[in-house]
Amino acid sequence: FFLQSTPATSIPTVQVQGQQINLQPPSYTAASQHAEQMKKPGQNFMCLWQSCKKWFQTPSQVFYHAATEHGGKDVYPGQCLWEGCEPFQRQRFSFITHLQDKHCSRDALLAGLKQDEHGQAGNQKPSNK
Repeated sequence: FFLQSTPATSIPTVQVQGQQINLQPPSYTAASQHAEQMKKPGQNFMCLWQSCKKWFQTPSQVFYHAATEHGGKDVYPGQCLWEGCEPFQRQRFSFITHLQDKHCSRDALLAGLKQDEHGQAGNQKPSNK
């Protein structure tokens, strides 16, 4: 008899209790979805949206990333999910303004990072005396 060769494009499947299980990983598991992104030299600003934690070189890069990746018309959840932000319902255009004003200014990003260091911002008290 002949073994029929399967085309290279076929998706491997396996039988488990009579059900066919697809072994191909879902296409949306991109390598960029690691919880803690590697920080490169010069990247001092982090996206604090939910569990994103990606590093960027400038506040405007964080803003562009957050506005497109988290505030895009197909992905925006209807409220700001930035760490420590009140999850009020917002229209998308209102959210973009909010993002720029409240979260993506240089000062807000640096303050957010200090808070993100496991609440150890108190260790960095400026000495006034």
